[in-house]
Amino acid sequence: MNKVMSRTAQSRPRHRPPTRHDTRRPAGAPPRKPPTRSGRAMTPAALRTPDRARTASAAAQPQLRPTDLFTDRLVAVLSGQRPVHWMLRHTAGRAYDDLTRLAERSPLRTRGSRPVIHDIGYYVPCDGALEVFARIAAGDQLRALAFRLELGQDLRWRCTAVEAAARSRPTA
Repeated sequence: MNKVMSRTAQSRPRHRPPTRHDTRRPAGAPPRKPPTRSGRAMTPAALRTPDRARTASAAAQPQLRPTDLFTDRLVAVLSGQRPVHWMLRHTAGRAYDDLTRLAERSPLRTRGSRPVIHDIGYYVPCDGALEVFARIAAGDQLRALAFRLELGQDLRWRCTAVEAAARSRPTA
């Protein structure tokens, strides 16, 4: 009889630690699992915004163009900020071999400052292909970068050719 009384007096088993009953997080920390709608985590501002307004604002944000994206990627590799194999799935054909040869020379590596992209232009020779050129300031020199992008059957852009050249910055 005494054993039965002790079990009823203790409400939880001995092997579990006591649980916290206060639902508030200390110091106003965000909840561990943010509320989701359709499987995506939502920001506090998105929770207050209706779905129509949220989709309109998402459509208003410009998507990165493949020319800008690949220029950033190539500059990161050719300046030594990223390894060459980082571009492996973004290249096709001989472009990866050309990129490894260029990266060995590190044409965009500078001391102290990072290379800055001044201008990006492109030419469309046919559907599904872009020939891109970029002017990049690397230290006290202005460099030229040219590459070709082709749209694959999986609708992803891939770099198929890469070239880099250097010339002195004009003093005028």
